Formats: sequence, C-alpha cells, structure tokens
Amino acid sequence: MKGRDLRISVTELLRRPGTRREVARTFTSPGYLVAASTVPEGSDIVVDLVVESTAQSGTLTVTGTVAAPWEGECRRCLADVHGTLEIDVREVFSHSPDALTDDDVWPLEGEEIDLDEVVGESILLALPLAPLCGPDCKGPALDEFPARIDDDTTEDGSGPLADPRWAALDQLHFD
Repeated sequence: MKGRDLRISVTELLRRPGTRREVARTFTSPGYLVAASTVPEGSDIVVDLVVESTAQSGTLTVTGTVAAPWEGECRRCLADVHGTLEIDVREVFSHSPDALTDDDVWPLEGEEIDLDEVVGESILLALPLAPLCGPDCKGPALDEFPARIDDDTTEDGSGPLADPRWAALDQLHFD
C-alpha cells in the first residue's frame, strides 16, 4: 500500500499531549489474499482513524475503523461469498524503548507515522480463513457431486468395501 497517502505528520501531536488528529481516507486496494478470501485489487478501502498523543511522552494511540469489501468461496458448497469487513483498529506508536519490547507497539521514528502497515495488517487478520455462505450451508448438491465413488462397493454391490485395517473388529461379538 505504499504511496496511499497514509503517512501522517505527528509533529504537533508529539509537542502537545492530549491533542488529536482525524485521518479519513479512501484509497484503492492493492489486493489482499488470505486462504480462500480476498479484498480484490481495485476495490475501495475506507480508513477513518484518530491519532491522539498521550500524556506519556513520545507515545501516540491510533483508534478507529477500516472498512473493505471482501469475497471468497464457501468452504462447504464452493458458492461465491462476499461481504464487508468492519475492522476496529486500536494501535500504539511509541519512541520509548521500554514500550517497544511489547509486540503490540509500533515503533515511532521521526515525526511521521505510516499507517500503511497498520491498515494492511488489520485487513489481513480480519479476512475469513474459511468463509461460509450461511450457517445452514449443507455443502454441495449431492445429485451434482456424489459423496461416494461408483466402484467403492463390494463385488456383489451389497455395500461399501470394508477397510482391511478394521477387519479385526468384524470378529468382535458382544452379548
């Protein structure tokens, strides 16, 4: 997402604790893909964030939302599925070396922050790994996609082939 106008000057915020700056942008997706879900290239991503300086010197918080359309395949029936991601963003940027040992804190270098990685990571983490078209999806139509193989029956056609690994269990009889 480089060059998406998500680089924000925070000079005034760092000099005056408690101040805030709103960041509202719409930009074109470069394309994100996770497993069976994607935010298609060329779709609009809406970023609505607030950058706020805290009482702790050299620390900023970023809160707000990111919205992006997504699409994919249902994991059961393979039908096309789509929706809109509504992602809550809560991130911390800091100059403090103590805070940077925490994996949840982004490094603050200079007097600008680049929200490209924050937005991209938020989208990738929010994409469904195995989407469903609905909670009641029963899977593929059995007429079109049979769940068995035609030659997967005994020679006389009376039933499915027995798995030889379980043959010893056929000898068990319970009273």
